[in-house]
Formats: sequence, structure tokens, C-alpha cells
Amino acid sequence: MSSTLESLKASATPLITDRDAQYQALMTLARPLWIWLHGKHFSFCGHEGPPHSNNGERYQLGGYLPSVDLNQLGDRSFLEAHNLRYPYMAGAMAHGIAGTELVLAMARAGMLGSYGAAGQSLAEVERAIDCLQAEPDRPVFAMNLIHSPSEPTYEAAIVDLYLARQIRLIEASAYLDLTAAVVRYRLRGIHRNQAGQVIAPNRIIAKASRVEVAQRWFSPAPEKILAQLLASGQISEQDAVLAREIPMAEDLIAEADSAGHTDNRPALTLLPQMFTLRDQHQQRYPEQIQLRVGAAGGIGTPQAAAAAFAMGAAFVVTGSVNQASTEAATSDIVKQMLAEAQQADIAMAPAADMFEMGVKLQVLKRGTLFAMRASRLYELYKSYTSFASLPDVDQQRIEKDYLCSSFQHAWDKTRSFFLEREPRQVQRAEADPKHMMALVFRRYLALTSRWANSGSSDRRMDYQVWCGPAMGAFNAWTAGSFMARRENRHAAEIAMNILYHAAVLQRFQYLRHIGIHLPPSSDFLTPKLLRDITALCRVS
Repeated sequence: MSSTLESLKASATPLITDRDAQYQALMTLARPLWIWLHGKHFSFCGHEGPPHSNNGERYQLGGYLPSVDLNQLGDRSFLEAHNLRYPYMAGAMAHGIAGTELVLAMARAGMLGSYGAAGQSLAEVERAIDCLQAEPDRPVFAMNLIHSPSEPTYEAAIVDLYLARQIRLIEASAYLDLTAAVVRYRLRGIHRNQAGQVIAPNRIIAKASRVEVAQRWFSPAPEKILAQLLASGQISEQDAVLAREIPMAEDLIAEADSAGHTDNRPALTLLPQMFTLRDQHQQRYPEQIQLRVGAAGGIGTPQAAAAAFAMGAAFVVTGSVNQASTEAATSDIVKQMLAEAQQADIAMAPAADMFEMGVKLQVLKRGTLFAMRASRLYELYKSYTSFASLPDVDQQRIEKDYLCSSFQHAWDKTRSFFLEREPRQVQRAEADPKHMMALVFRRYLALTSRWANSGSSDRRMDYQVWCGPAMGAFNAWTAGSFMARRENRHAAEIAMNILYHAAVLQRFQYLRHIGIHLPPSSDFLTPKLLRDITALCRVS
């Protein structure tokens, strides 16, 4: 036996029969356990071999629980591909809510963080890249790339920035279909190595909640887009040939009922479909290409993470719970609102970036009127041809309560914004009053999240706070613990608690499989300090 196991044998209690001691032994993941049955009872033993008994009882070996490392929960190939220690990702939250502080906190803990670039200017995104790339230990991180169907010029400019700054990993979100910009990112630098394998330096972790969208990510780049990029000279013939041998993304996030853009899909039905799709597509690629599916949406408790891993998720992705962390770049007001949220305190509301398409996102409804006001704006947009054609009472309410200015003044501000970001939108709006109304409404919707981030006191009723049911579940789990206070919610500590307790649940589940039932314990899932988790996961 190894010296480590010998030391455990020497220090272990010969027979663990006390219930509290059994719970502690199960929660000490660094400790392997042998399960011995005697009559209708069971005991744990810290070493192999029939335990000694003074009363002559006979023991039968019932099972073995090996020590557990948290990196065993998901797919090790995910960790190797991205140089991570744990199968855990903090997803992007737009407008820099998932900012550099949050991303670096995850990187230092051996996990992946994605910077929330959506909705930010090119200058803001570049400053974030400067900060992340200035770190001396070269942390692993991802940058978000969000689908911008109404602003293709902006999406292309973000890709240009990522390519210029050699960003090697992006999280692609809200895509309804692939675009030339994201394909161009994937193919930059593609080549064949000496072993004949196709190497694509730029990797994509793609979010999808629909099978038809996921299928596009697991497939090679579309021929139509390859032809378009070839014709414009943005890729070479060799690039196109190699592109047909690799998927657009090896990592897919199955996005269930999440904050922000979501189709509210139940994870229990979505994940199996994505696993089937993964297996079907895996057959077309060589062995060195490994397709993986991670789970997102509703991951706010150890039980949710344990269920995702048990179903076969390669990694888990959290969002809402990180927005309430100390590292999130949003206001203390919003963090307190999130800390008080329950599972029913959410609603669907029109999305600013896909307003005209009727796409919705999931937001917090408790303590804000955003969901109601945004829905009213979309109803009016669908029903009328211009702002001037709205009923007088609606015009007055929007100018007084929403825009806090005349419509003309709001348009002047909106026009200046889009002249810099997407000039073609201005040209279209000046020829189409309905589109002008849409742009003004979109700008209001975009500002509501910025007001929330900055904590604007005079705009509290307009706060747009992205939030899924995971937030309420997290609050219920942490109630009565040190994490109930928002000041004690650190992103890495939240992550380690979710992973650690998910592993503990796996141990309890194994006991159930072999017919051993332990009554519920009031505190075995209670959040723990990071130092305590570290001690329980390390062989001393």
C-alpha cells in the first residue's frame, strides 16, 4: 500500500459507529472508507481488513468509498483543454458585471471566468483585456462574444479586437445562427501540425438552449459562410479545407432556465438531448477532438450541481449567484435585492439587443418595475407605427416616467450613440419612424441595466437585474449560514462550496445504492469557510 494510505490507517479510528463521526468521515473527502456490515448495522473503517471486535460480531465487507478530488466531478478533458483545476465556470454577465475582479478570482481558484463584454464599448472591453493580460501569472479566462443581429458591425469590431489581442477563448452567447464574425474568429491561425492533426488556436465555449443551435456549434463552419469569407479574402483556401475537419465549438453549455437570455428549458429534459447530440457528432471527428456538454441554468445549490454531474455534465456554469458576490461589478443595492430574492421573484421581459424580434430575457421582478415597463414598451411598438401615433396618455407616461425627457431629446441622445456604434441604424430610423421608436426604446432598456450597476438612486424602479431561479434556491440553501449576508459571498468560496457539497452528496448517494440509509443531517450541506473545505479535501 502507499505511504499515504498507511498513514491514514495508522491515524484512523478502527471502527466508526457513532452517527456524528460517520457524517464527519463521509464529509472528509480526502479520506477513503471501507464499509463493514454487521447484522442490520453498518460501520466505517479507515483501513482495509476485517475490523477488530471485542464482542465477537462477524463483519462483512459492504463497499468501499475512495477519497475524492473535486476535479473528478466532471470531464478531465475539459480541465486539460483549458488548463483548469476544477470543472466550474462563472459565465459572463453583460455590461462588465462579470468584470475583471470576478474573472481573476475564478482564475486564481483554478476555475474559469468569462468577462461580460456584451453591451460595452470597444474601449471598455479593451481596458478589461489590458487588465487581465497584465497579470504576471497569465490567468486563464474567457471573453464573451454575444450575437448582435441588429448590430453586425459592432460584433465584427469585437472579433477584430479579440484577434488583435490574441484572445484564445471566448464564450459565445445568445446566438440564433452562426455569423461570419464568429467563424472568422474560430479559423484565425488554423493549421495542420506535423502529426497531421488540425489545430485551431482559438476556442469557443458556446451557449445553446435549442438543439438546432447546438447542432451548428458541434458541426464544421457552414459552407455558405466559408464561401463568403473566401470571397472577401478573410480566409484562405487552405483555411476553408481545414475548417471542414473541426467543429465550431468543442465545448457546449446547455443553457436551461437561466438569467438573461433563456428559453426557460428544464435541465432534466435539455441535458439528455444535448448529450445525444454530442454523441452523434463525436463519431465524425478524430479521437483528439473531444466534444463536451456543460450544464447551466439553475445551478445555485450543491444538489443542482450534483444532479448535473450525475447526468454526465463535463462542467457546470453559474451566473445569478455570482452577480450577488462581492467581486461582481454591480451596485450594493442590486446585491442586496438579489440576496433577498426567492425563486418566484423573477419574470420574463423584452431584451434590449433583440427588442424588435420579441426575444425575452429573465430578470428580477421584486423591487423593480422594469419587467412591467419593458413589456409595455414592446406592446406599444408592435401596435403602432411611430411614437407620435401612440395614445397621448402613453406618450406622456413614457416621457415622464421612463425617458424622463421629451421623446425628441431621447432620440437626439440615441442618435449620437448609434452614429458611433452602428450608423446604418440611424439612417434607417430617419427613414422609418417605427424604427426610430424602437431605437429609443432599446436605448432606455439598455440604460436600465447600467442604472442598476451604478446604483442610481433616482432610477431604482427601472433597474434591470438579470436573475434566474438559481438565485432563490441559493438564498434558501445559505439561509442561517455566514453566506446569508451578501458581504460574505465571495465567488470562489461559493464555487468551492457548490463543488464540495456536490461531492459529499455523491458519497451519500453511493450508500443509498448499496442499501445503506443515513437519516438527514441538519448541517452536512451547510456552507463552509474555504479553509475548512480545503482541510476536508486534503490528505494530512
